[in-house]
Amino acid sequence: MTVAHRMLFVNLAVKDLAMTKSFFASLGFTFNPQFTDDNAACMIVNEQAFVMLLAEPFFRGFTARQICDTSTHTEGLFALSCTSRAEVDDLVAKAVAAGGVDAEKVQEHGFMYGRAFYDLDGHHWEVYWMDPATVQ
Repeated sequence: MTVAHRMLFVNLAVKDLAMTKSFFASLGFTFNPQFTDDNAACMIVNEQAFVMLLAEPFFRGFTARQICDTSTHTEGLFALSCTSRAEVDDLVAKAVAAGGVDAEKVQEHGFMYGRAFYDLDGHHWEVYWMDPATVQ
């Protein structure tokens, strides 16, 4: 079932919102000012997908559970597609230069190429390129 009008909002707890915004801005992401303030930043992935970066105290207001300790646990794998292998390498290099940590080995599958990084809060980001001919 495909629902074309659905949007995706991923909500992530962050320790220092200003530093996190700066980190993702250095990777080329922008923020919707309408949904960005001292508690949250709405990072635009595309017209239908967004990542809400929420300061931990604010995030706690949305859940009764403990916030995941990403230094020892993985809360999820967040995958971003790229248009080329070079874009994959460039995005991961920018993430590491901005204070992120290179994660996992390069994944080389011929039709698909991927790398990964941990952001400033330890969230695991998968960055991949898939040959468009194989997706058809």
